[in-house]
Amino acid sequence: MDLPIPRSAREQRSDAALNRDALVQAAIAAVHREGLRVRMSTISEDAGVGIGTLYRHFATREDLLNYLTHRSFEMVLANATAAENLGSTGSDALRQFIEAAIALRDQLVLPLHGGPPVTDEATIAVRDQVHRTVQCLIDRGRRDGTIKADVSPRDIVALGAMLAQPRSHGPGWDATCKRILSTYLHGLASDGAAEGSVT
Repeated sequence: MDLPIPRSAREQRSDAALNRDALVQAAIAAVHREGLRVRMSTISEDAGVGIGTLYRHFATREDLLNYLTHRSFEMVLANATAAENLGSTGSDALRQFIEAAIALRDQLVLPLHGGPPVTDEATIAVRDQVHRTVQCLIDRGRRDGTIKADVSPRDIVALGAMLAQPRSHGPGWDATCKRILSTYLHGLASDGAAEGSVT
């Protein structure tokens, strides 16, 4: 009788990483589909793993949701940093930032997408860095003349969140989002005063 070949620690770590990735993707899709109260068993079933595997990676629902939210803000920050490093006008940098969010819409679990409120200090720090980076893009636009209207980082983030809602509304939705974005940025280039920023 042949004995089973022991699996190496590297193989076990690889499987654990694959399981975690599958759980994260299943959780994102389930939250988008069913909301924050989606059953943990639904997530594990969608990921093709046992419920015990889910709880080994995320001990509670709160842990899982906090991870998804933190991951989303990290992705948004990476987009903002990439836009800041472009060396383009402030308006073009804001366009890249928001278009990148639209492209990642199905990966984002954020408060303005129906995600949980941010309470974790580490996530708050990442969110605040997003706002600071977006402010740098706005300041660049003021210096180069491509942004004249009053606008705040919260306004830009809110616009991005609205345009990057998960589950697009038909095949032409991306083009619609880009037209809305172009109209908004055109408005920022004018001297007209905004009615008031998002608070």
